[in-house]
Amino acid sequence: MGWTVVEDWLNQASLHFLGGVLVVLMLLAVGVGVALHHWNYRAGRVRAEREGDLEGLVVSAVLGLLALLMGFTFSLAVDRFDTRRALVLVEANAIGTAYLRAQLLQAPHRARLSGLLLAYTDNRIALAKSAKPRTGERLAENDRLVTELWAATAAAVPSIRDPGLTGALLQSLNAVIDLDAARKTARMVRVPAEVFAVLFVYLIGTAGVLGYVFVGNRGRGAAAFMLLLLTLSFLLILDIDRPTMGGVREDQGPMEQLLVSLKAQPPPVFDRYRAAGNAAPD
Repeated sequence: MGWTVVEDWLNQASLHFLGGVLVVLMLLAVGVGVALHHWNYRAGRVRAEREGDLEGLVVSAVLGLLALLMGFTFSLAVDRFDTRRALVLVEANAIGTAYLRAQLLQAPHRARLSGLLLAYTDNRIALAKSAKPRTGERLAENDRLVTELWAATAAAVPSIRDPGLTGALLQSLNAVIDLDAARKTARMVRVPAEVFAVLFVYLIGTAGVLGYVFVGNRGRGAAAFMLLLLTLSFLLILDIDRPTMGGVREDQGPMEQLLVSLKAQPPPVFDRYRAAGNAAPD
């Protein structure tokens, strides 16, 4: 329960706020590191001849482990992003196939299913682009359209004389509904909050180590620059992992192209050869 609350907070909090909190905590850690450095050297706890070797080993170990942890977290976020992006193309192909097969039906089923698929595609694009407050409305409309699609399919099946067409139509509509569930699940699966918590704590610990090791104006400038890069990397990972709130979202190009194609090909477009075939011979 506790980690669920943390996940929701990470998904909804502003990146500027999270970045500000991280920067403040890292600056405090740097200050603690600098204070410990001065205290140890005033007390003579570190031998001067071993200073460089010890600090070099500590910095290499800490930054190496941090790079491994951030690389692992980045890989998890990008894998989930790639899954969401691939599902856009798969869903666009499934809806296009269902739309073409619906053109083989008789009236009024053909027009009804075609209109529902067009509205469903339009809502899917809006759902993918909507901000968090509008997501609930779009999801409700999405679920309503899924129910309407299956109800229209159930009404059309008894009128189909060809069993092969019945199977093909049901298969295509089932694929559309299955991909609806797949895309919802892909948007809910994120990098575990425990991973972000460990990374967050480790970033603060690294800031403390850098504050301890880097002394002087040049050293502190290098430490500040490194901490800035680490903060930007952390925020980028968070952004990629936020499907409904982040700035990095999967491209809806395939769905948008499909919507344009469906609007350009209403059911009457597919009637020209059918009408020619049914015309009486001269």
